[in-house]
Amino acid sequence: MRLHRFALLGMMLGLSGAALAAGTTVDADSLHPGWLDTHASPAQSFYQFANGGWQKSHPIPAAYSTWGTFNILQVRNETIIRQLIQDAAKAHAPDGSAAQKVGDFYASGMDEQLIDRLGIGPLSPELDGIAGIRNLSDLQREVAQLQMIGVDAMFGIGEMQDFKDSSRVIGVAGQGGIGLPDRDYYLKQDPKFKQIRAEYVAHLTRTFQLLGDGRQLAAREAGIVMTIETGLAKASMSRVQQRDPRAIYHVMTLVQLDRATPNFSWSEYFREIGYPQITSINLAMPEFFGALGKDLRSVPLEQWKIYLRWRLIDAFAPYLSKPFVDENFRMQSAVTGAQKLLPRWQRVVNAEDDALGFAVGKLYVEKEFPPSSKAQVLEILHGIRAALKGDLATLPWMTPTTRKAALVKLDLMGERIGYPDKWRDYSTLRIDRGPYVLNVMRANEFEQKRELNKVGKPVDHDEWFMTPQEVNAYYDPSMNNINFPAGILQPPFFDPKAPAAVNYGAVGWVMGHEMTHGFDDQGAQFDGHGNLKNWWTPEDAKRFHAATSCISNQFSGYTVDGDLHVQGKLVTGEETADLGGMMLAWRAFHASSAYKSAKIVDGFTPDQQFFLGAAHVWANNIRPAEARRRVTIDPHAPALYRVNGTLANLPQFQEAFQVPAGSPMVSAHRCVIW
Repeated sequence: MRLHRFALLGMMLGLSGAALAAGTTVDADSLHPGWLDTHASPAQSFYQFANGGWQKSHPIPAAYSTWGTFNILQVRNETIIRQLIQDAAKAHAPDGSAAQKVGDFYASGMDEQLIDRLGIGPLSPELDGIAGIRNLSDLQREVAQLQMIGVDAMFGIGEMQDFKDSSRVIGVAGQGGIGLPDRDYYLKQDPKFKQIRAEYVAHLTRTFQLLGDGRQLAAREAGIVMTIETGLAKASMSRVQQRDPRAIYHVMTLVQLDRATPNFSWSEYFREIGYPQITSINLAMPEFFGALGKDLRSVPLEQWKIYLRWRLIDAFAPYLSKPFVDENFRMQSAVTGAQKLLPRWQRVVNAEDDALGFAVGKLYVEKEFPPSSKAQVLEILHGIRAALKGDLATLPWMTPTTRKAALVKLDLMGERIGYPDKWRDYSTLRIDRGPYVLNVMRANEFEQKRELNKVGKPVDHDEWFMTPQEVNAYYDPSMNNINFPAGILQPPFFDPKAPAAVNYGAVGWVMGHEMTHGFDDQGAQFDGHGNLKNWWTPEDAKRFHAATSCISNQFSGYTVDGDLHVQGKLVTGEETADLGGMMLAWRAFHASSAYKSAKIVDGFTPDQQFFLGAAHVWANNIRPAEARRRVTIDPHAPALYRVNGTLANLPQFQEAFQVPAGSPMVSAHRCVIW
């Protein structure tokens, strides 16, 4: 559980894999005229104007809850990886080699006959361990065992860079232990969330029946699990609260930990997980652990055993026999709206990506991303960086002291393109062609130990936290670096046949977005060395927070699925980065030689092409249930509002499309940050 990287960081999709080559023949089709809805007005909804045609011609496949340009690229990558893995599976590589493990993992996942014949059998030792709990000490021991094999039981344990000393790694424990996507699914009282809770209780009941329990007993067990998880949800911090890094940073000694978590011995716990040398950690959510400690005494042991039995099955149901897989998907469908299970090969490829991601990534990079691509990507990236440096140097509201610190931070910001220089070592991970679920379990334990082995040691600045094949990108405030995996460095996010304006609008925006994360409302709390440290003067901080509050207020006014509002305070960081990234891309384009020679293409001016390129990146359809889930848990705004909400703040957009004042695409109170 890398708490600060996944609970704190904003992660942004989108990047390209080629440079803006001079002299490239421009193809008007690369403007995607078929994507447009020419009956829509750019002044009413630019997203609809730019992507309405695409939405109509790209219905969501039954197996997906959302379908967009990112999904299309992800499926392409999965197809490539599938062939690489199948080749490895046929090769019968030497035992212990990465190729053997990649091939055998896939073979075990595809062996449906063996998986269905074994049923729940491979989990019998863990189920016996739960059944054998007799006291609180046994309970704690079993929780430790389950957590080490990848079960989210009660809370999460992992590592993080120390917020106050970014040169070292410390342990971290955070809230967890619930089966629905977020605390709000247990606590919100509107009818749609109540319906999900009813579906969840029914799902719990059916799963306990699959385990052999009678209907009445299964229903009682479902109620017990729901009661325990609701209690954990009530004690949990909201996602908005977790965005404050100081609110989730509480380094404690063993004595302090035991005092914060009644009825739980942390020294005993660290021995059980195999790390007795740990003597202090960041207890990220003390109130959660205080409530959990009281529950350890007040909830009967028999009820905890029922809860742990459920958490075990919930973790591994996707890798068991067909009845468990189907029941697991039935609940996923209720939460996301997906109507059909993905093909088995895709599910196994995705599981293998989690288990052996960097071994798979090495094969992927060798085929899909030659070293020369790194140099090409850096060309446009450095143009965006120069635009940000110029912006920071000239902001009229920033005082000299803050300006100096901001420029130092930008100079120290690292750039990582494509793939790591040092590949992950999987030599101690055992993978064979036996039960699929046991391969997954061993891979989980390998990763958990790899994480915990870092505690107390210096930070490895060469480590990547996304695999090369991932369709994503991110900024890490503790590392102060921007990261662009190879998986997304390809069309359609950059098209060498497209006008330069389109590529600046698409690639330039997402690159600028990642850089701006270093200066959003979260990133701005970390200095150039990745330490949580205030480098703002009071007057600058006041102006900056007023500007980001404008973003929060604007996006809070948007809704999905009729009545569910976007959480403005949750998306503030991402939408600050969207606005900043768009401005950087615009300035970089206008400063480039490409702008000087840009032509009207298919009736669109270079400035109009720029904004079309930006909007096309986010072409997307989404099911209502998935829209509600994402608004509840995702720090990014929905695609519609990432485009319309951002552009409505830009006078450059208004001028490019001659949008009249008072139109929906012109904010009455424009947010201005960078």
